[in-house]
Amino acid sequence: MPARARRVFVIDDDHSVRRGLARLLTAAGFQVEAFESGPAFLERRPPRGNHCLIVDVRMPGMSGPALRDALRAAGRDSPVIFVTAHELEEIGDGVATETMLSKPIEADVLLRAIDVAMGAYASRTAHRARVAHR
Repeated sequence: MPARARRVFVIDDDHSVRRGLARLLTAAGFQVEAFESGPAFLERRPPRGNHCLIVDVRMPGMSGPALRDALRAAGRDSPVIFVTAHELEEIGDGVATETMLSKPIEADVLLRAIDVAMGAYASRTAHRARVAHR
């Protein structure tokens, strides 16, 4: 997949987490944009092409699940991988069906999760295009 099609958006209120993930993902060949909050991400133009969001579950103002809900309400079905430093049992049902990774995040686990999310997104997008073309 060309680099321009491999885009990851990191949304986390912790600067060191944003910076660390951005470095890791850039080294892995992704184009990365990082945002300190859900509202900051929502201000940007909706991403095009195959992409993935890495979103902290607990952030001040707008939580990760609230960001996901805002995206869905706006008709944006970006794949989301949630990350958290909290016990998974503390998170609740709001993200039960989503990919959830615990911080600190193992690089190989994160990269596999991104590949799966992007693959599923590409398949959904291709299916929609085929259905719309009929």
